[in-house]
Amino acid sequence: MNTSNNIPNQKLPLQGTEGVRLAILGAGESGVGAAYLALQQGYDVFVSDFGPVADHYKQQLKDWNVRFEENGHTEDEILKAAEVIKSPGIPDKAPIVKTLVANNIPVISEIEFAGRYTDAKMICITGSNGKTTTASLTYHILKNGGLNVGLAGNIGKSFAYQVATENFEYYVLEISSFMLDSMYKFRADIAVLLNITPDHLDRYEYKLENYAASKFRITQNQTGTDHFIYCADDTETIKVMEGKEIAAQQLPFSIQKKIGEGAYLDQDNLIINVHQQHFQMSINELALQGKHNIYNSMASGIVAKVLELRNETMRESMGNFRNIEHRLESVGKISGISFINDSKATNVNSTWYALESMTTDVVLILGGVDKGNDYSMLKQLVKQKVKAIVCLGKDNKRIHDAFEDDVEVIVNTASAAEAAQVAYHLAEKGDTVLLSPACASFDLFKNYEDRGRQFKDAVKEL
Repeated sequence: MNTSNNIPNQKLPLQGTEGVRLAILGAGESGVGAAYLALQQGYDVFVSDFGPVADHYKQQLKDWNVRFEENGHTEDEILKAAEVIKSPGIPDKAPIVKTLVANNIPVISEIEFAGRYTDAKMICITGSNGKTTTASLTYHILKNGGLNVGLAGNIGKSFAYQVATENFEYYVLEISSFMLDSMYKFRADIAVLLNITPDHLDRYEYKLENYAASKFRITQNQTGTDHFIYCADDTETIKVMEGKEIAAQQLPFSIQKKIGEGAYLDQDNLIINVHQQHFQMSINELALQGKHNIYNSMASGIVAKVLELRNETMRESMGNFRNIEHRLESVGKISGISFINDSKATNVNSTWYALESMTTDVVLILGGVDKGNDYSMLKQLVKQKVKAIVCLGKDNKRIHDAFEDDVEVIVNTASAAEAAQVAYHLAEKGDTVLLSPACASFDLFKNYEDRGRQFKDAVKEL
């Protein structure tokens, strides 16, 4: 098979890439997309996954004649590479990564690699919470504004695959700290940092300052013509900024104080001022409600104003946006009870944001794989809004210990169907059943998407 016939939109390889061995660790969306782009650029590509490869990715690799292996790494093959692209899910302490570093073989992210092959403007969004929503909203506004824009990173089709097959002039990239850790020369034209709260600390020696430093890599390589958008109300962000020089033009947003250049709240009005351009919109007209979503809307709105989009486009887009699947997703209403799927809430902060946006009494479905959660930050909101907790996980002891004094009813369940059924019977007309687990999902489910879909299916069966 002539593999070049299978690759659309041929772009000329960089000089010197022809036949150079490139190894890719991980054969998920990111790795397979990187393989496609690398093949297009003339590299000799080898993909290696420590676990099994999903059937549809396996088929793609076979169709493109890309050599790959699964269920283990052949070290000799990987060490022949001039460079290695690592899936963000693989920690630096993995034996194969340590071996590569010891052999002075560069290990980079898919974002770093794909960035070499596009001149598109990069709008990069990170943060512990809200980045998927903010990236999706930003993309929605820019697309409605007529920009030729792609959405990638932690969301949708991989960035590398889109660089290989599309010709976008702008990319909105949702970027995790794991991606940032393997990013070196890549530069964000517009960098957005929403917040920094404890998450994934097992990858950062359990030190918040290490995790925060990782998040701030989003500003590396920025120049005075670039923009850095950040939350002026976020304690950890401000703490890091006090000891850091940032070359980009800074545009903060706040709901606590008035901001000159950036965004702030004036009573019920969201105000944005950027480079002598002014935008104003009532927060009651925003599609995304709740305090955390005002922050998300501010960040997206500042990006739109930096890119000089029309106020009318922004107002319309911020008013008609529909949130992504598994993030405060409305599943429907049964007997006057609303059901909301927030399965993407895999940490306590995400659940806090979800509860904060609720305006009714809540039956809360919590639980899963607890990453050493500190539930104390939820206690006040649980006392105010939660009438019952339905635990969905194999080990629910820490949830019982945390909230037994705050709610009268805490029930254990072992499946999404059972959790939905129990929550439905505990709720009354006018209440909300909220799946917002604050935990990872892999004790009972493949991933948070599987958990969310099973919950939605269960609600339909009620």
